[in-house]
Amino acid sequence: QVRLVESGGGLVQAGGSLRLSCVASGRILILDAMAWYRQAPGQERELVAVFRRNGSTTYADSVKGRFTISRDNARNIVRLQMNDMKSEDTAVYYCQATQRWQGTSYGPYWGQGTQVTVSS
Repeated sequence: QVRLVESGGGLVQAGGSLRLSCVASGRILILDAMAWYRQAPGQERELVAVFRRNGSTTYADSVKGRFTISRDNARNIVRLQMNDMKSEDTAVYYCQATQRWQGTSYGPYWGQGTQVTVSS
């Protein structure tokens, strides 16, 4: 099993910045995609950003130009730098990862989530 632990959430004023980190541990073979999702109260969980093994990234339209996802493959870490934050960014942020080994995909694995609150 793969364990994901997020950190870095908290309270920030509108226009401010936060950086989330997620460390993967456990039975790691080859991590494929690592991503950040978020879920606001009463809403469905949505993809924020994904960093694939091949280096490609995808962002939700709502965060393009403000958020940056990065990845450290040597340490199995994925980060999300959030700048110019808005009240609508308030949500629980979840780290997600998948693995691929000898042509077989495993996961997705999820972290426990970290609360991000943006005050206006």
